[in-house]
Amino acid sequence: MYEEEQELISRLIRKEDAAFRQAIKQYQSSMLYLAHSFVGNKFADEVVQEAWFSAIRALPKFESRSSLRTWLLRIVANEAKTRLRKENRLTSLEAMTAENKSLSDRYVSDGNWGDKIPIQWDCDSPEELLSVQELKRCMDQLIENLPELQGATLNLREEQGYSLDDICNILEVSESNVRVLLHRARNRLFLCIEHFQATGECCTD
Repeated sequence: MYEEEQELISRLIRKEDAAFRQAIKQYQSSMLYLAHSFVGNKFADEVVQEAWFSAIRALPKFESRSSLRTWLLRIVANEAKTRLRKENRLTSLEAMTAENKSLSDRYVSDGNWGDKIPIQWDCDSPEELLSVQELKRCMDQLIENLPELQGATLNLREEQGYSLDDICNILEVSESNVRVLLHRARNRLFLCIEHFQATGECCTD
């Protein structure tokens, strides 16, 4: 895999069209997914396009300290943060990692559920299946509304399966902050599920 990646990088530096097509096929979906976590549908395509331009310019200096995918995602994250600053929408890291006592007991230190876990769903009837689908839409809406770094951290960990070290590298934040961001995002999802199960209504605030 490493040799294949190095070959692709060399071909990209030589500006081979086939290499660009291969890179887009391999990495575009992950880049768009991360950009969407930061800026939503409105700016995701523009952020990824700018990230590709920045990556191609910087590629001759790429030192392979991380994988090409991780490096590209870091560029996407930085481009997204730049766009959010222009839109005056970037929430401070301090605000997103501030302690929230009402949520502090939902998870234990290893990331698993604490004592209070969501009610188990038995999807035996069409009505119950419909409720699950409605909950899925509600959770998607909540994830869309998460603060940008929380949404990006949740995306990278739960959807794309990156390690905490990789997430630190991509988002350029400390491991302790990554853990807090992930904890906060998961807690928001927990509360969303809990509220839906209790009321049948979606709460994404």
